[in-house]
Amino acid sequence: MPFTTAWVGETHFAAWPTAAYGIVLLLAGVAYYILVRALVALHGRTSGLARALGHQSKDKLSVLLYAVAIPLAFAYPRAADVLYVTVALMWLIPDRRVEKGTAR
Repeated sequence: MPFTTAWVGETHFAAWPTAAYGIVLLLAGVAYYILVRALVALHGRTSGLARALGHQSKDKLSVLLYAVAIPLAFAYPRAADVLYVTVALMWLIPDRRVEKGTAR
């Protein structure tokens, strides 16, 4: 991702680099979603981890916002950047359910 980030900066947030950055973020989001699903499958749907993760609405919303931002980057690159920052800010807010669900 550092190369994509540098490309976005060097081109002053042009459409193609912004879209490529979104693709990298989207793929990372999908990989995280797959990892969480695999962990829940391994530990069971009734495990503390599965209860702590809940519906994973933040995960799904992140992937959705990335998917919307990629085509948006071609028309309004700055708007796509705003969506990328929005997702990053969403993840800065700690999810207390994980701490409560996994504590013993």
